Amino acid sequence: MESLNLIHDSELLQAQAYVWNHIFNFINFMSLKCAIQLGIPDIIKKHGKSMTLDELVTALPIHPTKTQCVYRLMRILTHSDFFALQNHSQNDREEGYIPTNASQLLLKDNSLSVTPFLLVMLDPILTTPWYYMST
Repeated sequence: MESLNLIHDSELLQAQAYVWNHIFNFINFMSLKCAIQLGIPDIIKKHGKSMTLDELVTALPIHPTKTQCVYRLMRILTHSDFFALQNHSQNDREEGYIPTNASQLLLKDNSLSVTPFLLVMLDPILTTPWYYMST
């Protein structure tokens, strides 16, 4: 009987993780929208090599006190495979951000860029009606 409870508990825990992932999924696409609005994909590509967090914050049109916010944003984007981390230099333990194949589709000068579509799909004009779906 105890083994049945363990299986049930394990399945319940997996189900709970599944639900939580769906609840917080909006964070992924809003983070991507933020990165596009700030021009992060283009800034990192233009840098031409791995870009440290400090270098990125300096290049962004934001106040330097927002470094922690950019760090959290880049963690989400790295976890989502829009950017990757690599050692910034051979002698340095500091990591830098590099583009991935997915981030290539976010560049303004890429003819296959999906950024206009993403920005339209996340515009309040299109997202607000979803808040009233039950009515």
